[in-house]
Amino acid sequence: MYTDDKTYSEYLDKMNKTISSLESQFATVRAGRANAAVLDQIRVDYWGTPTPINQVASISSPDPRTLLIQPWDKTTLKPIEKAILASDLGINPQNDGSNIRLAFPQLTEERRAELIKQVRKYAEAAKTAIRNIRRDGMDTFKKQQKASEITEDDLKGIEKDLQQMTDDYSKKIDEATSKKEKELSVI
Repeated sequence: MYTDDKTYSEYLDKMNKTISSLESQFATVRAGRANAAVLDQIRVDYWGTPTPINQVASISSPDPRTLLIQPWDKTTLKPIEKAILASDLGINPQNDGSNIRLAFPQLTEERRAELIKQVRKYAEAAKTAIRNIRRDGMDTFKKQQKASEITEDDLKGIEKDLQQMTDDYSKKIDEATSKKEKELSVI
């Protein structure tokens, strides 16, 4: 592995960030159980600023199929409700005047299939990002070789290492995707 150049480790960091981003996206895909992470991508218009729900309210789970959102400022009830309705969560919020309840129904086969498609879409986007990182790395190192900063042998070794990294991270994406699909398929 070519580790003399800090640029190489930058590409490794980018690939790690891609994997962690994918995992956070997977966490937002609900699996029939109430999980506060499904609200992470939803932003509320709070005094003109898009703000994550967990920064304007406390979120708890009184039972396995319910999330309870308790805003710190009662004026944010309507904006939170609107943000949830506008999201692709597929759940109608129940506003009782001081709290919002989200009741997660048992997933139907049709909804499971939709969620699995969404998971696969996230995985394909992550794989594309990994391939783009590899391409950027190859271009950078080819420029270094043309500028006589590295040798042709170094370049061949780097290309082999970048391809191996790409293959390894693609395999990690496949494993995470398979795990999430199994989680969604369990009845």
